[in-house]
Amino acid sequence: MLTYKMENRGGKTKTIFLYEQIKNDIISGTLRAGDKLPSKRELAGHLSISVITVENAYILLEEEGYIKAEPKKGFYVRKLSLPGKNAAPKEKIQYISDEVPSVPLSGARLAYFPGMAKIYRKILSEQPEILQAKPPHLGCAVLRNAIADYLRRYRNMDAHPSNIIIGSGSEYLYGMIVQFFGTNQQYGIEDPSYEKIRRVYEASGAAIDLLKMGDEGIVSSELERTGAKVLHITPYHSFPTGVTADAEKRYEYLNWAHRRGGYIIEDDFDSEYAFYRKPIDTLYAMDDSGRVIYMNTFTKSLSPAIRTAYMILPDELLEKYNEKLGFYSCPVPVLDQYVLASFIESGAFERHLSRIRRSAAKEESTGS
Repeated sequence: MLTYKMENRGGKTKTIFLYEQIKNDIISGTLRAGDKLPSKRELAGHLSISVITVENAYILLEEEGYIKAEPKKGFYVRKLSLPGKNAAPKEKIQYISDEVPSVPLSGARLAYFPGMAKIYRKILSEQPEILQAKPPHLGCAVLRNAIADYLRRYRNMDAHPSNIIIGSGSEYLYGMIVQFFGTNQQYGIEDPSYEKIRRVYEASGAAIDLLKMGDEGIVSSELERTGAKVLHITPYHSFPTGVTADAEKRYEYLNWAHRRGGYIIEDDFDSEYAFYRKPIDTLYAMDDSGRVIYMNTFTKSLSPAIRTAYMILPDELLEKYNEKLGFYSCPVPVLDQYVLASFIESGAFERHLSRIRRSAAKEESTGS
């Protein structure tokens, strides 16, 4: 007769405890293939438990294939292909941990945090239903509207909200670019450039052409040589060279795209911190032929923890993008989009940028 100490079940229900004990006996070989189990009534009386408890435990064992019921005979242990006794024991789980730096909430770069935390609390209090909401595939209208207004005020850029696409960081958008244009053509990128641009393009199956950098941007002869029709560039503070394209080079890029019938991906991750009276003009604002896809991220301007970026498509590409990639869901949660939109609409984002620029300019002037 099967004997188990039902009083030592450690908080488990009697059904689960009995199921686990019988299963363990089968796996260990204590109960062998073909062995008949006690009837439900016999085992219930022996263990001083209810018949229904035994019945439920037997049902679980039968559903998982450890035992089988034979009509008018009872329950029998099934034959299993169990690992040998010399099988290596399972290793103890080695838990890992995140290496999150301890950063004090002070200084110009983190001064925005209390205000944003307040917005989170306000939205959760007033609109808790957005926690259950699925974001539209291009992103929430409230954030796209806020970005369009901000770009018009702060960057002299006319971008319709419907042309703005929200993504979870620049690397996500790099991958979407390749999916949109396809892998049957070449992509030109700066050499050297931000390493992840090259790695994401290559991982997506794109053929890339590394175009040598000069003092003002990509060398002119490289632009003429390449067979690429998509050019991914960072006109302001290209990383790691720090090169900023002057007006002549910027118009050279635009003329290249117009002649080739190609497109420019303007990766503008750093220009909002320019130490000038106003941020320098973007290629997107200078372009009048719909050949520039503008891209920026809040990862740089706010924090790497805010995995939100956006790109702006020219009108002629928007319908094609929706047809080809409109099945994707926006990966940025609705709550995060609403909070960021409120932060921008209130003017807090522009004040944050001004604070950072003043702080950086002061540090540069004092040599600290």
